[in-house]
Amino acid sequence: MTQHKKNAFTYATIVAMGGFVFGIDAALISGTVKFITEEFALTDLELGTVVGAPALGVLFALLLVGYACNTFGRKKALQIAASLYLVSAIFSCLAPTYETLIAARFLGGLAFSSISMASMYIGEIAPPRWRGKLVSMIQINIVIGLSAAYFLNYLILNLANSDLVWTKTLGMDVYTWRWMLGSEVLFATLWLVFLFFIPKSPAWLVFMGRIEEAKNTLLKVIPENEVSDQILEMQEGLSNGDEGRSIMAQLKEIFSRPMRITLIIAMTIAIAQQATGINAILFYAPTIFEQLGLGTDAAFAQAIWIGLISVVFTILGLLLVDKIGRRPMIIGGMLWIIISLCICFYGFKMASYSLNKEAIGEMTVIPDSERLNTLVDITFKSDIEFKQALIEALGVEDTRKHSSLVLQKAVKINALLILIGILSFIAAFQFSVGPVMWVLFSEIFSISIRSVAIPFFTLVTSTTSYLVQQFFPWQLATMGISATLLFYAVTVGIGLIILYVYLKETKNMTIEEVQLALTPKQ
Repeated sequence: MTQHKKNAFTYATIVAMGGFVFGIDAALISGTVKFITEEFALTDLELGTVVGAPALGVLFALLLVGYACNTFGRKKALQIAASLYLVSAIFSCLAPTYETLIAARFLGGLAFSSISMASMYIGEIAPPRWRGKLVSMIQINIVIGLSAAYFLNYLILNLANSDLVWTKTLGMDVYTWRWMLGSEVLFATLWLVFLFFIPKSPAWLVFMGRIEEAKNTLLKVIPENEVSDQILEMQEGLSNGDEGRSIMAQLKEIFSRPMRITLIIAMTIAIAQQATGINAILFYAPTIFEQLGLGTDAAFAQAIWIGLISVVFTILGLLLVDKIGRRPMIIGGMLWIIISLCICFYGFKMASYSLNKEAIGEMTVIPDSERLNTLVDITFKSDIEFKQALIEALGVEDTRKHSSLVLQKAVKINALLILIGILSFIAAFQFSVGPVMWVLFSEIFSISIRSVAIPFFTLVTSTTSYLVQQFFPWQLATMGISATLLFYAVTVGIGLIILYVYLKETKNMTIEEVQLALTPKQ
């Protein structure tokens, strides 16, 4: 490997570490859902607000990220994001109330814009032939972070339930969810430190008219004989943006007729990526696995499988994105996602729930478990009907506290089929639309509008993500798990049809060549 390639991979790896911190920050909450629901007596919508607070925060951040990237530069903007992750982690684990927890997580959401900034930075510093792999490293690090979060949650839960003296001294048994959220502090600190060792973006330096500095940066990542041509391409990309540099001018260009195909592609994939329900699965993983009757400990353990599958198939996607191409991976991946969601829908739809006296007698941890005798030998065909009957028998508080145990005793379900469906869904997402959306975002926008375009469409996908996270507990309680998954499948199907018509192949093209390919013919 040449020194240029080593440098490009080093800088990309450091910046892509933001994906790891994002994954940690996003998925740690999955292990805390039951604890914070009990401690703060949350309703379904309040729980959705806690889980979705970072997604709401990023909506505000993305309104400013284009200005920050152009004014302060990509490097400084990334350092600000890393600092926000750190502060958010500290205040989240110390939050004394429901409201302060939301505020702390909202603050962390402001840092979620680091994903779009990282995609922007790597797309600008990476040579065209390596861009796909290097940008996809963001998604690799996200899923590694997700896996690490599931493992940390599982580890902390087991330590909290152990008889070890030191865990009780540290309060792990009492402050379990606080230890889970606090584990992010170390990783946020490391990323902040490493960001001091990357150079400024050459595209931003050209944008600011600092040509010599841009040349010096490019000399670190490409051969000297290619530097002048690369600078010229960047300058031409800027000159083509004849609308000026204001945010409104760049937005006007995004919605102009020459950008029509690009707009359709970007808008569709931005919505469809999150409309798959991926963040409902990832951020509520133990909750979903409890629906299979696995129990709390087993549900946490199964969530680790989601992380491992995510890592394997994201790496596989990374290796193949420049060989198979963007279009086949997205179209094929979305079809795979739909099939997987339909498998899960069928499995949950066929489930039934019933209790007998023997099962009720075994649930000694439930106070006055005889209250469940009213449900004996009654078969419920949906999780909604069964949970409503539980609430009537036990009350809201005891149902919330013991629903995992009762489901474990009552459910009759093809757990293996659903587990295969869920893991297949994760594999499909992480192989295709997960990483490839960010690759497309780094390729389909010219330099003149990229600092606004990438954050704008990240805002679209983040809005969709927020809506999914906010309303998933409510959907689970009112629609049921099977209908919710079918809703996701139908939404993805609509996106698949649109992208099948408009999406074009962009592999091995320069950014300028991509612009020509996506410009409507006169």
